Amino acid sequence: MKLNKIKLIALLAISVGLTACMDELNRTPRYEISTEDVFKDPNNYINALAKLYGGLTIEGNDGGGGNVDISAFDNGASTYSRAWWILQQLPTDESIVAWNDPGLRDMNTMNFNSLNPFVEITYNRIFFQIALINEFIRNSTEASLSERGFSDADKTKIRQFHAEARFLRALSYWHAIDLYGNVPLIKDDLLPGTKTPPAQANRQELFNFVESELLAIIPELADPQADRTTYYARANKAVAWMVLAKLYLNAEVYTGTPRYADCITYLNQIINAGYALEPNYRHNFFADNHTSSEIIFALPYDGQRTRSFGGTTFLMNACIGGSGISTTQQWANGWSGIRTRREFVNVFPDSTLDNRFIFLTTRNRNIANIQSFTQGWPTLKWRNRTRGDQPGSDPTRTFSDIDFPMFRLADAYLMYAECAARGAGSVAQGVTYFNLLRERAYGNTSQNITAAGLTLPNILNERARELYFEGHRRTDLIRFGLFTGGAYVWQWKGNVIDGQATSDHFRLYPLPLSDLAVNTNLVQNPGYN
Repeated sequence: MKLNKIKLIALLAISVGLTACMDELNRTPRYEISTEDVFKDPNNYINALAKLYGGLTIEGNDGGGGNVDISAFDNGASTYSRAWWILQQLPTDESIVAWNDPGLRDMNTMNFNSLNPFVEITYNRIFFQIALINEFIRNSTEASLSERGFSDADKTKIRQFHAEARFLRALSYWHAIDLYGNVPLIKDDLLPGTKTPPAQANRQELFNFVESELLAIIPELADPQADRTTYYARANKAVAWMVLAKLYLNAEVYTGTPRYADCITYLNQIINAGYALEPNYRHNFFADNHTSSEIIFALPYDGQRTRSFGGTTFLMNACIGGSGISTTQQWANGWSGIRTRREFVNVFPDSTLDNRFIFLTTRNRNIANIQSFTQGWPTLKWRNRTRGDQPGSDPTRTFSDIDFPMFRLADAYLMYAECAARGAGSVAQGVTYFNLLRERAYGNTSQNITAAGLTLPNILNERARELYFEGHRRTDLIRFGLFTGGAYVWQWKGNVIDGQATSDHFRLYPLPLSDLAVNTNLVQNPGYN
């Protein structure tokens, strides 16, 4: 769904609040039409749904940094995809950024607190998204549709939209569980104007909610191989299965109870749903990657129609700049920001043979100065040119045509391999999936493993090689017990140049002080008081 300019309708403009900020629920709509006016026309539901999907990709109603949904010191930083990526990547060994925006150094060094702007922006963006989704859900229930007298054909379409909206809410709550742990559970029965702050839910309660929502809506979602033109970058059954699998893969972290066998159940459904590995790894990150057979769910970007300073516009521009990188070749402008750390490069033992290794290696790998973009190796993974070597559609080279692949089949293969190594599923099948990625990466079977090689350390390293800069690293390191503590340190971890052990409380982000101040029901995560 390469979003054309999204219609500005009342639902999308009403600031229905950021989770516990109940005073925000009483804001006057910015436009003079009401939610009822919007939803009395069945043709408006697809426009409202487009806004919900657009909430993951663009800053606000205009795109390109204009008319933003939530305020931030930098409009581009308020984008859902960019804010989430920063929290998932910057405190890890995979990436570090040279910029001096408020709070960035603390993200780079795993030294964040409840006043960090990026912690607050991501939290606010997640719950703004949930608030909009709840309004859509309230207006697409069976009772609402019957009350409005819609035709059976319109009801059928809107039922699927309703299921997709519930998926998007589950996706955001999964992000909240993963990043913040215990947060308010705000459902569509909490009406705008409510003055009582919502109660805080624990991770188990939130886990149960997300699981039950996904299981309930799957029958209403499109089949995985339904018309790709209509359903590309929208939730189908396989996308919901993938979030369920992610939930179960991390269940031991979230709830203390492993669910690897359940993870295998849904991975099998995904793997058998008709997706196929893209023969050329790099084509998953080109300007025409919407044609990839491997991408299960993407956040769509278009240099003319879906413009944002988040997503792949942020990634492609931030990863290049200065001498040694041809901005014409990448069809991007260099922002001189993001590169990887020296320890991460070590996960590529055969970098000259592995075609996933896409880094500029002519610079100093050591990062003595975080703010020097010339230190550390930037990646050229995101390339705003097509397979036919045509440039992206934006003549200014600012905005990207590259869709962000949130879920790929390669990830499902590695998730299966990990579950097998942890005692669920088939080890032989896990080895097969693992080796399919090795064969694509090396062009032959020379680096294939046997069952003895299907170890957790090997799987974590393969996930790093396959999925780097795609927003997985923090969650992976936590699941493998290596994000905090001193078992694995990397440069600038713990705010010292050679790295040091960090406290386990950093495995969760703090709840923003701004929300704690208005919702007395909230208790801060341990370690941040």
